[in-house]
Amino acid sequence: MNNDPHIERRGLMLVMSSPSGAGKTTISRALLAADDNLSMSVSATTRPPRPGEVDGVDYYFIEKKKFEDMVEKGEFLEHARVFDNYYGTPRAPVEAALKEGRDVLFDVDWQGTQQLGDSAGKDLVRVFILPPSYEELERRLYKRAQDSVAVVKKRMAQAAKEMSHYYEYDYIVVNVDVAESVANVAAILRAERLRRERQHGLHDFVAALSADQP
Repeated sequence: MNNDPHIERRGLMLVMSSPSGAGKTTISRALLAADDNLSMSVSATTRPPRPGEVDGVDYYFIEKKKFEDMVEKGEFLEHARVFDNYYGTPRAPVEAALKEGRDVLFDVDWQGTQQLGDSAGKDLVRVFILPPSYEELERRLYKRAQDSVAVVKKRMAQAAKEMSHYYEYDYIVVNVDVAESVANVAAILRAERLRRERQHGLHDFVAALSADQP
């Protein structure tokens, strides 16, 4: 017999930010693989699909005019222009997930996090991933061999600015060991799910407990 009670709750928005190379993507993939109730937020973009990308899975690919109309109607939780293309998080699918008690993971920078904070309020949980040292961050960027020396230097210069916004986040994880960092973020997620204000079914649950008293 399973005596575990099911208490209805509202989902949460888990934001993870970090300088490039700190391990955010690796941690995110591990969390998504281990947790069936956590899904990745899908952004909308006006750029054309790249080979292998699937609409609605990698991005929602939409025309520039439609994107601008959605901005005008307040249909994005956050949005930005990057060079000649727009990127943004549609509000409707995230809100639907939260109402169903499902949690959504966001991979955005500090600017996107600020916008989400303005539009999402208490639904948002902010986690910032830091490298153990500046030297280790540089080593990781070179080790993954995805960028030229010039690009690595540019990323390193940008890292200092990004890390200066750490104080805007609820939790800080220093990524010395990936497995430990994944466990730490998973613990944050478990604790945030138990917050009283997220468990909107508590009133009925406690009322039922009281009714069962002999």
